[in-house]
Amino acid sequence: MTTSADMTASAGGPLSVGPTAATAGASAAGAALSMAGRGGDTPAPEGHQYAPQWLELRESADVDARAAELLDPLRIRLANLPGRATALTVHDLGCGTGSMGRWLAPRLDGAQRWVLHDQDPNLLRLAVARAPRAAADGSPVTVTTRRGDIGRLTAADLAGASLVTASALLDVLTREEIEALAAACAGAGVPALLTLSVVGRVDIAPAHPMDAEFAEAFNAHQRASDLLGPEAITVACEAFAQQGATVRVHPSPWQLDTRYTALTEEWLRGWVGAACEQRPELTQRAEAYLRDRLAAGAAGDLRVVVHHSDLLALPRPTGGVS
Repeated sequence: MTTSADMTASAGGPLSVGPTAATAGASAAGAALSMAGRGGDTPAPEGHQYAPQWLELRESADVDARAAELLDPLRIRLANLPGRATALTVHDLGCGTGSMGRWLAPRLDGAQRWVLHDQDPNLLRLAVARAPRAAADGSPVTVTTRRGDIGRLTAADLAGASLVTASALLDVLTREEIEALAAACAGAGVPALLTLSVVGRVDIAPAHPMDAEFAEAFNAHQRASDLLGPEAITVACEAFAQQGATVRVHPSPWQLDTRYTALTEEWLRGWVGAACEQRPELTQRAEAYLRDRLAAGAAGDLRVVVHHSDLLALPRPTGGVS
């Protein structure tokens, strides 16, 4: 069955549902955005931060999902940057515990300086402690940190940057914030690799009669407070293209099978909880639905494909190749 949905996660009792289920524990942040109390694939209540445990739980699925097909065109652009003899400077927006850097830095050649952006000092400390130390060719990788609201990022903030990255970010931004990000990247002449943006669809097998109803409620929850949710990838493509960038998009779905039983369980709890928060009248039926889904997962019979897209935006070159 195909439905419209994506992820959030929570902690709680074995069958905890309702408004607290989506908010009591970890949120679905790929490389958690702790900007203005929001993060990852779904918005969190104002002032909430994102649990490192959730980020750890989903990191392997993120690694498997990210579109490696976008790396070759990125490598070509980076290899032809003016002044490429110096280290690459990579700004990782909403870095969380640094999962994007752990994935990307060892896949790029050359010395790298990563600038990790997040508002949560605890996540920044974890990101620094777990940062990779070597590039693909053994060159050194160093990290620095910045705390602040990346919704206000400007071209001046990216001066000297070689690349902007983010994971599970776009869908928790507004249209204005995405347009500002595209303008900042264009103004600085810097490419952007923005991974794991939700597209509003999940495939669940075996199907259940209530899948579509929970999916619809979840997607409505994701669009709270003018956040773009599943529309973010389309808006971002338009925004970067309007700034003159060449934009490439590639699917990057989570494939949740028996390798990811714990992750699937947390995803289910949060998905149902967010739906109930959006439509409280679903709460009574949610307990039986969640029980059925968790039982199928525990038996190894549940398969979930959570659809995302990765975006690579290459600005109009000032020299070299595009």
